[in-house]
Amino acid sequence: MPPRTSITGFDRAKFVAAGGAPRNDPWWRNEQWRYSGPFTRWNRFKGAFPGLGLATGAFIIYLAYDAVVARPDHSHAESGHH
Repeated sequence: MPPRTSITGFDRAKFVAAGGAPRNDPWWRNEQWRYSGPFTRWNRFKGAFPGLGLATGAFIIYLAYDAVVARPDHSHAESGHH
């Protein structure tokens, strides 16, 4: 029994084959600037959060300062003063 054809004439194999990139795309060369130099994926992502590195470093320094230097004095709780 041969494979069933579609009522609409749609051929899935032809559709999948046509979905690839064209072999001789005249605009390919003109589109390459979008994916090179300052427009690479990494460079676009890097510029998305302009102050994140500095803010993270400042927050880590603050946490270290708070843990080491700015410890609360708990000696008054043991002396009987409430």
